[in-house]
Amino acid sequence: MVICVEEVSASLVREYLSRKGLKRTIACMDEEHPRTQSSINNRSHLRQVLHIEDLYKANKVQSSPLRTLLEIIVKDHIEGHRDDKMDCEGHESDSLQSASMTSSLGLSPAKTPSQMNESKSEHSTASFVSGDRIKLRSSSPTLGSLLSLDEERLMNHSETSSWLLDENGQSKMASMSEPEKTPSVNEVIQRSRPNRVRRGMMAGPIASTLQESTKQRQSRKVVTPQVLLRKQEEELGQSQVGLSGNSLQHKVLEKSLSDATERVKRLEKAGQDRYDRKIVKSNTHPYGKDLSELVLDDIDDEPPEFSKMSTENTTTAASSHTVRPMDQHTASELKSVLLGSSLKCFTVEWRNQGFTFSETHDLRYGMVQKKGGPCGVLASIQAFVLKKLLFENIDSSNARLQCLRPTNATRRKCLVLAVTEVLWRAGEEKQATVAINSGRTLFTPSGHYKSEGVLEKISCYKVDTIQDLQFLLEQNIEQFETGELGCLLLTISAVLSRSIQKLKEDMDVATTALIGAHGYCTQELVNLLLVGRALSNVFDGNVELDSGNGNSTLLKGIKAHCNIGLLSLFEHYNIFKVGDYLKDPLFPIWVVCSESHFSVLFGLQGELLTYQDKGAEFDLYYYDGLANQQEEIRLTVSIGKSVRSCQDADLIPPLELCIRTRWKDAFVSWNDTEPIL
Repeated sequence: MVICVEEVSASLVREYLSRKGLKRTIACMDEEHPRTQSSINNRSHLRQVLHIEDLYKANKVQSSPLRTLLEIIVKDHIEGHRDDKMDCEGHESDSLQSASMTSSLGLSPAKTPSQMNESKSEHSTASFVSGDRIKLRSSSPTLGSLLSLDEERLMNHSETSSWLLDENGQSKMASMSEPEKTPSVNEVIQRSRPNRVRRGMMAGPIASTLQESTKQRQSRKVVTPQVLLRKQEEELGQSQVGLSGNSLQHKVLEKSLSDATERVKRLEKAGQDRYDRKIVKSNTHPYGKDLSELVLDDIDDEPPEFSKMSTENTTTAASSHTVRPMDQHTASELKSVLLGSSLKCFTVEWRNQGFTFSETHDLRYGMVQKKGGPCGVLASIQAFVLKKLLFENIDSSNARLQCLRPTNATRRKCLVLAVTEVLWRAGEEKQATVAINSGRTLFTPSGHYKSEGVLEKISCYKVDTIQDLQFLLEQNIEQFETGELGCLLLTISAVLSRSIQKLKEDMDVATTALIGAHGYCTQELVNLLLVGRALSNVFDGNVELDSGNGNSTLLKGIKAHCNIGLLSLFEHYNIFKVGDYLKDPLFPIWVVCSESHFSVLFGLQGELLTYQDKGAEFDLYYYDGLANQQEEIRLTVSIGKSVRSCQDADLIPPLELCIRTRWKDAFVSWNDTEPIL
């Protein structure tokens, strides 16, 4: 695969935003700069592409490792630049020592300029003079450039002048020729540069051994600002002895000393500020919590695919939710209400099922079911996705037909809105709870509980507004859509949003499990998702049964029209009756229960809900995520036409029988599609 610099850069920024919990920013970035096939969503792969594996490992062993790859790269560049700068400063310090030594030699009347060259060469292994650092800046001249300039003037006047000491120990120059006008600083620099080149003063530093160089750099790193200040003061004091005769040089020296003092003070202040910030940061938490309450993860831990957004990221995503880690008591109750016992485990079909959309061109709106079991959950969410996709802000049938080929962003948005509606209704439109996989074990199971690594890793996020619920789901929708636990996370979220206590009150028998035999969804679970209550029945209203001896049993049913309907093959066999509240939903979308399997039937015309007259004709679309469907199934329903004869009754597709529970005497044409028997 060809590496695109722009996509790698975008992936690096997304990794930073995700680790920092800037979920709103990620959402804006994905909208303005959508992800492509070249985008890198795996952190390990991103490290390999950037060739920073060594940096990552070195960062991991630090006492306070950085959490993002961008910070690791920036830190490496800063430290590399700092090392280069320290090397330059070290060279300047060495040149200061060399210049100071040479200037002191110039004060001795017993040494000639040639002898001074010899003396300087004796110390060449410990110091150097670099041409790049001899330049004298008129605005803020450095001490090294000043001393080098003074030395140069000594060399240029060696034949016409000599240095003497007066009786007070001050230096003076006795000229042996006529005194000439003192040249300006710039003139001296321009005139002395060729001489410095001839004598080799413009050459690079004379390197010492590698061990000495390393030792010098290490020693410079630990020198405190106070020691550095005293060192500069001593060097400047020694240099003033040889330069006191020149008022200009005195001023430059004083200015250099003043600048050095100010620079050291700034360094001290900056260092103290950084230390204070580090102390505050290490002892405080953004939400005012003590560090003892936090659980820290190893930065090198790579969470599984379904937990790309960890708890640390999501806790900072929104400010109006409360987070509670799963505990064993809640986990035991969840297993009891879902499976019937805390000693049971979720089947592989449930653990490996998410809300992944089909990539078939004509079926991009549909979600794919891998194996049998959680079909009731998938069909219910599929129905709400279709409601969001087809009937919100869309008025015509032709426009809805075009919507059946949604983009990735559109269908993901519809999934967020669908889950939001389901959970908000389950919480009685007052609150909701979202189960998020944190990627780490939050409690250690013990006693009467069988661990399987699912509930132990869940954190529960409680929100009080539908806006916060939608925002939280937008930031974690990957866990539901592409994550392996997506179907389970939604089911757990619905149960917790309703609350376990109210859920038991909804059922006719409080001990009923939501996941029945063979991992199939019960009617209670489907009703929880469709109407927000885990009712055991689908008829209208409540029915009271006389149990004899003055006792009665109350059977609870549907009490109002629903957004999504339900058609069941059981009604055809008179096992129970589906009420009008579910048969005539607000939108022409039905969850179909046929042959112990749930699928979806929907139309594009809202008015078909009123069709009862003979001669009416309309189209319905059928989708079954488990059938490995490869083409669109469009059924034409004609009311009042003759149905198949009795001898063909055994060959009538069950789906047609379900349709006839809603439109009696309906004839169904499969439009050249093979009927599903």
